[in-house]
Amino acid sequence: LVRSAVVMRENLEEMRRGGLAMPVLLGGAALNRAYVQGECMQAYGPGVVAYAGDVFDGLNLMDKVMAGEIDAHVADTATSWPANRRPERDGPAEQKTPRPVELEEIRLRRGELHTGIEAPVPPFWGARRLESPPLQDLVALLNERVLFQFQWGFRKGGRTLEEWWNWAEDEVRPILERVTRQCLADEVLHPQAVYGYWKCAAKGDAVVLFDEDGQTEVARFAFPRQSRTDGLCIADFIRDADAGGRDVIGLQAVTVGQQASDSVRSHFDNDRYQDYLYLHGFSVEMAEALAEYVHQRIRAELGFGGEDAGDAETLLGQGYRGARFSFGYPACPRLEDQAQILELLDAGRIGLGMSDEHQLHPELSTTALVIHHPQARYFSV
Repeated sequence: LVRSAVVMRENLEEMRRGGLAMPVLLGGAALNRAYVQGECMQAYGPGVVAYAGDVFDGLNLMDKVMAGEIDAHVADTATSWPANRRPERDGPAEQKTPRPVELEEIRLRRGELHTGIEAPVPPFWGARRLESPPLQDLVALLNERVLFQFQWGFRKGGRTLEEWWNWAEDEVRPILERVTRQCLADEVLHPQAVYGYWKCAAKGDAVVLFDEDGQTEVARFAFPRQSRTDGLCIADFIRDADAGGRDVIGLQAVTVGQQASDSVRSHFDNDRYQDYLYLHGFSVEMAEALAEYVHQRIRAELGFGGEDAGDAETLLGQGYRGARFSFGYPACPRLEDQAQILELLDAGRIGLGMSDEHQLHPELSTTALVIHHPQARYFSV
């Protein structure tokens, strides 16, 4: 979602350069009115961009397009937008001045952050392929609340969370059990994973990975820093290169295979929309469960798996030491950096690659950097 919002703006810039001027309607979970009427409208220049808050807004906007009323609607919406937030259609977007990076200040704070934190010793250096786990082991790591509520759309509907869970046990869990049985019988999911460990150090706002000698650079990941005072950067959770010694970082890449995507597409093409919804949501969350399965193994091999939360819901809410950072989020936005992970892990041996647009293939796959620092968490930039 994060990356798709950026691509929308980039596409509008390309359309503007190409002299296109058809109306564009934008909406969906990745967007809000401020982004559409701000950055997207500016990117399209004199073209018309309209924001649809939901599917019904979208239908109404299409009526206005067909009736030739969309220009007037956009003009009225722009007039009602607060004056101090209304964009200048043909002017350059206002850019925030980035906070100067004080390297010495960063080193000092990073030194304090790592005081008393020893780098764990992994059982091996480099990459290994993980034996495919049984499907039932992954089902145990499913985030059922995300699956039931957000993938499958079973909302609370005014019930308390406890009431909703009681209802879901009777109404939704049988669906999960049926989909699981069907996937086992049809061998739809083929979970595969590669993972490994590298020596590393932080240099400014970058994390540098080294070969086993600790000196030969094999990869470098640059991350954004929060612009506020004492702003965070992912690199802060890695020992500084000038601090002496090397830190350790884990890499992982997982996939549930191409057949799952093919089966999902087959359901859609054959108008089996309910089966499509259930299988797609289940496959997405199984890919996430596989990522958690590998992350669990990494935590165990680094010696702090015993710090994991005892109950599944807390565990899946990052109830463990460290963090697993996947690309595409504000703190680590560069999807293209996944290419380095795939190369180091030799991910081609599990059939995992990346398109020219930096999308993983097969689709139901994830990559991640695994950082062991106890305070490592996701944050906004």
